[in-house]
Amino acid sequence: MIYLDNAATTPLDEKVLKVMLPYFTQKYGNASSLHSKGREAKQALENARKTIAKSINAKPSEIVFTSGGTESNNLAIKGIVFANKENKEKNNIITTKIEHDCVLNACKWLEKQGWKVTYLNVDKKGFISLDDLEKAITNNTLLVSIIHGNNEIGTIQNLEEIGKICKNKGTLFHTDACQSYTKTLLDVKKMNLDLVTLNAHKIHGPKGVGALYIREGIKITPLAHGGGHEKGLRSGTENIPGIVGFAEAVKQMKKSDIKKMTKLRDKLIKGIEEKIQEVRLNGPLGDRRLCNNINFSFEGVEGEAIGMMLDAKGICSSTSSACSSKSLEPSHVLKAIGLSEKEARGSLRLSLGKENTEEEVDKVLEIMPKIIERLRKISPFDKLINKVVK
Repeated sequence: MIYLDNAATTPLDEKVLKVMLPYFTQKYGNASSLHSKGREAKQALENARKTIAKSINAKPSEIVFTSGGTESNNLAIKGIVFANKENKEKNNIITTKIEHDCVLNACKWLEKQGWKVTYLNVDKKGFISLDDLEKAITNNTLLVSIIHGNNEIGTIQNLEEIGKICKNKGTLFHTDACQSYTKTLLDVKKMNLDLVTLNAHKIHGPKGVGALYIREGIKITPLAHGGGHEKGLRSGTENIPGIVGFAEAVKQMKKSDIKKMTKLRDKLIKGIEEKIQEVRLNGPLGDRRLCNNINFSFEGVEGEAIGMMLDAKGICSSTSSACSSKSLEPSHVLKAIGLSEKEARGSLRLSLGKENTEEEVDKVLEIMPKIIERLRKISPFDKLINKVVK
């Protein structure tokens, strides 16, 4: 099996599992308990908080643990809105047309509650216009929420410049960094970030655990009420094994892993472009693209068909975000960068993890051209068939 769907989720690092296991068995205490088992769990919780905070240049007290990226994004966006609902003038949120579904759906829900949401356009590579952002921010804007590394096409937004604009305008700035975390620089001070969404299972950590960075002094209204865990912002007994695993996954991501994934990414991109005609790379090249992301549109074929044939050969891939992969609608991200519905439906995402090898990439480059050729031969698009035959 060659697993190239790491943007959906990653296999758990064995070292992460080893660190987690004692907290399922021997060290099973509730972090809110006062006895020795509880103190043991509490210490593990706070050590993990320090690790996550250090990785983004934050204070431990600014980290709130959640169940993952979706909860963190909802807590950030709705939590800020609910905390400022008495300020009727601040009724505008700015986001982009290429956000993860959980951000877009949260914004759509808030629109039904009377909030005004501005959806910024992006260019053909998936970048927002800084001028457009600056013009869009008004005295009514409460929050700007812009994804860092796009989950489908790998575009990395310039958070430092966006952060400067938001700070100068006096607007709060949130970013969804689930895909970019540990893969590229994320510094909350340098980038003037007020809220940052993080999660574990995109970096070879466990599923069901994430975090939200909330800059000191920012008021957030919790989505759930209970015993007051996580400073009252996320009640519920903390997932200590998951949180411990999250921190260990952060420790285990090395610069050498990033270099390796970047090298394999570039080899896959170059190989596909050289071996297959009529393809389009979606997203940018180089340092402005996530180190593990490859997304191509193949003219004349359906992405689902490519994925199914790759799967039959033992290669896992994706046609879109895993959270919307069962939708019959073409990717909103690909449509936002200007692809037609046909082009969007002919797209495939391959996403690397630190466990992938050069031999696996070679195997994919051997198999994929044959699959595309076979699919094009049975394609209903006569124009393309004639072009390929010629």
